[in-house]
Amino acid sequence: MSIAVETIVAAWRPEYEVPVSDVGTIADVARPLSRFERLTQNSLFRRGMVLVVLAVIWEAYATYLDNELLFPRFSDTMVALWTQSWHGPLLSRTLFSLELLAVGYSIGIALAGILVVISVSTKVGDDVLSALTSMFNPLPAIALLPLALLWFGLGVQSIIFVVIHSVLWAVALNTHVGFKSVSQTLKMAGQNFGLRGLGYIGGILLPAAFPSILGGLKIGWAFAWRTLIAAELVFGATSRQGGLGWFIFENRNSLETSNVFAGLFTVIIIGLLVESVVFRAIELRTIYRWGMQH
Repeated sequence: MSIAVETIVAAWRPEYEVPVSDVGTIADVARPLSRFERLTQNSLFRRGMVLVVLAVIWEAYATYLDNELLFPRFSDTMVALWTQSWHGPLLSRTLFSLELLAVGYSIGIALAGILVVISVSTKVGDDVLSALTSMFNPLPAIALLPLALLWFGLGVQSIIFVVIHSVLWAVALNTHVGFKSVSQTLKMAGQNFGLRGLGYIGGILLPAAFPSILGGLKIGWAFAWRTLIAAELVFGATSRQGGLGWFIFENRNSLETSNVFAGLFTVIIIGLLVESVVFRAIELRTIYRWGMQH
């Protein structure tokens, strides 16, 4: 039996070259970005544009409403912000609030650190921290204002107490969860190197759980800032002293709505600065540099 062998001849196709000048349209991976593209790649620019759009909507709606007592214009609010900052009490009231916030926030973080260290060291401490966070973390700090009034009276001590409560449990819970999420392999590697106690916590647990810890610090900051303003609305109005919250309450009673919006705008500005500058700088120097987030 004969087998016919057929020779398959491939069809000939002409060769071609892609000129280097056409790289801009083919496999364009190294083309320099335009100025607009560089701006859109900047997160600060994008966030700034969002704020500009919101300001334009604010101005347009207030102009349409035409009721300064109910909703002042954005331009009027900016004028009130400038006037009350440099020729009024807004700047001093803001600094006073920030001082109270720094004290309460620092004490809350320190107490949270102590509780977490105890919970990591012993099983009893772990059970105690789990029980305490389950009990007190859902409890709003504002609900403790009457007790703070009875225990500490009117003044700074009562405000700092509720701020500590708002920070303590959020930071402790996130740190505790972050420590528990560290892999057993990493924990055993640290123990094999002879790390014990604070060295084990600082050398293994703290860096590995830092994204969760930083999240807790952010949440604690937000809770503390809101609680501080709310507490000053109560204690400032009662004891005739206070910070930014008292400034808002005082101008509300005087029907100075532009000044009220200026105080609220100051609260927003401080929140944006802390989130975009302070915590962003910490993220870039820690978790982004360590490759934990991208």
